[in-house]
Amino acid sequence: MPGSKADQRFIFCLKLCAIFCAGVVMAILGFLLYFTWPIIQRGEIVAVFSLHWQPYQGQFGIIPMLIGSLCLAFLSMLIAYPLGIGISLFVCGLGPRFLTKPISRLVQFMAGVPTVVYGFVAAFSLVPFLRKSFPYGTGFCLLAASLTLALLLLPTIVLVLITGLKPLQDRLRLTYLGLGLNTKQALLHIVLPSTKGCFLAAGILGFGRALGDTLISLMLAGNAPQIPSSWFDSIRTLTAHIALVVATDSQSAAYNSVFTAGLILFLVSLSTNLILYYLHGKTKN
Repeated sequence: MPGSKADQRFIFCLKLCAIFCAGVVMAILGFLLYFTWPIIQRGEIVAVFSLHWQPYQGQFGIIPMLIGSLCLAFLSMLIAYPLGIGISLFVCGLGPRFLTKPISRLVQFMAGVPTVVYGFVAAFSLVPFLRKSFPYGTGFCLLAASLTLALLLLPTIVLVLITGLKPLQDRLRLTYLGLGLNTKQALLHIVLPSTKGCFLAAGILGFGRALGDTLISLMLAGNAPQIPSSWFDSIRTLTAHIALVVATDSQSAAYNSVFTAGLILFLVSLSTNLILYYLHGKTKN
C-alpha cells in the first residue's frame, strides 16, 4: 500500500510523543521525590504532617491545607455534580428540543471562560453578598470558593456526561423506537443503566479538577491556614499554599514543605487518571 510507510512513520511519531509524555511525568515525580526525600531523612516529615502552620514559631504543618483542599473539593462537587447530571439529562432528552442547543452552547462557552474571570466576578459580587447577608467573617470563605468552583466544574461534568450519553443514545435509537419507547423512557431505562461508568468518571474527573484548582481558592477562600469549622471560615488549600510560599520564600523550612504538598497533589492526580483509565477499559469491555 502506498500510504503504509507514511502510516508507520505517523505511528512511530505517536509512540515517541507517548514516551516523551511519560518521561515528563516520571521526571516530575522524580523532582518531587528528590526534594521531599531530605525532609524524610531529617525526620521533618512528622512536623510537616502536623496540625499547625506557624512558620515564625517553627511549625510547618500542612494538614490544615490538606483538609481545606478536601473540604473545598467535596463541597463544590456536592453542588456541581447533581446540577451536572440534571443538565446533561435535560440536554439528552428530558427537556424540550428548542432549549437543547442553547444550553449546550452555553455550557461549551462556560468551559472556555478563564478561571480568573470566575474568581474576579465572584470577588466583586458573591463575596460582598455573603458579607452583607451573613454576620460571619469577611466573605472570603469556604462557601464563596465552593460556589464559584462548582460553577467552574459544571461544564466539565456536563460535557463528560453528554459525551457518554449521546453516542449510546444514538446507537440504540432504532432499538428503543422499535420497542415502542420514547426518548425519555429510553434515556431513563436503557441508556442510564448502561453508562454508570461514565457517571463515575465524571465525578472522579470533577473531583480531581476541584482538588487541583489554584486561582479560585487563592482569590476567594481567604488563605487562612486553619481547619474550617463552618462554611464561613477562611481556608487555605494545598495549591494556594504552594503559590503563596513560592512567591515569598525560597530557602526556609516553609519552602521545603511545598514539595511535600506538591507530591500529595501529584499522587492524587495520578490516582485519578489511573482510576479513569481503569473505568475506560472496563466500559470498553
